[in-house]
Amino acid sequence: MRLRARDREWTFPRARPLLMGIVNATPDSVSDRVRHDPVARGRELAAAGADIVDVGGESGRTDRAAVSPGVEIARIEPAVRALAGDGIAVSVDTFRAEVAAAAIEAGAVLINDVGALTDPGMAPLAARTGAGLVVMHTRAKPKEASFPGYEDPVADVKAFLEERIAAALDAGVVAEQLVLDPGLDYAKTPEESIEILRRLSELHALERPLLLAVSNKYFVGMLTGRAPDERLAGTLAALAHGVEQGAAIARVHDVRAADDHLAVRAALRDDEAPVLAGDRADESLKWL
Repeated sequence: MRLRARDREWTFPRARPLLMGIVNATPDSVSDRVRHDPVARGRELAAAGADIVDVGGESGRTDRAAVSPGVEIARIEPAVRALAGDGIAVSVDTFRAEVAAAAIEAGAVLINDVGALTDPGMAPLAARTGAGLVVMHTRAKPKEASFPGYEDPVADVKAFLEERIAAALDAGVVAEQLVLDPGLDYAKTPEESIEILRRLSELHALERPLLLAVSNKYFVGMLTGRAPDERLAGTLAALAHGVEQGAAIARVHDVRAADDHLAVRAALRDDEAPVLAGDRADESLKWL
């Protein structure tokens, strides 16, 4: 299975999932108590092992009003342009086609559409530019807090994504441009998000790479009782399960911790000689 995003191409399955590092170019992110310079943060994540850097200029918080498209573009465009200029594969996290178009013009290769194609211009934009397109499940409008309830949340995710895949293909998007996100925590209770993650492998029937967005999520907080920026251990546990279920891309805040987790996991599961990143002559790896 291939994913094509403008001049980038990845083939799945892989030895480990792609890591998508999160850059919040917003003043009100839930997960980042410390605000980072978006360009410096993106470069740091790429150096830590991120295959894709996902830049967002609109918080997903439903207790804040949406900013204007102009403000969102002003927040993300300099970072996208600088990071893409470094040769980094950049994604834009948005629900607006206008913002996605500005990001693509600045060098982004992937649209992470958290609006589930509610903007009618999003799929045609991906078709016209060749950008990869993440299609996410949510029954809520962008920035809307809604918990509709599902008789079977996995069945609803599957049916919804099938419908959105068809709409994207009708708009001219090629199947190999598509990534699917079950939208954990979006219009879902913690129990529903957990049920979907438990049964993530059922979504392989849709025959597209699955994006696993579990980093610092509310359902992790409800399981652990931890604040958003204290959920790394819970995030890695959810990541481990998602990888076992065949997730192709993992969207995370702490790329270095996720990369370390995946490296150790791969070494323990492989019969080959382990790849050691440490220097045997480095005494600091032995003693504090």
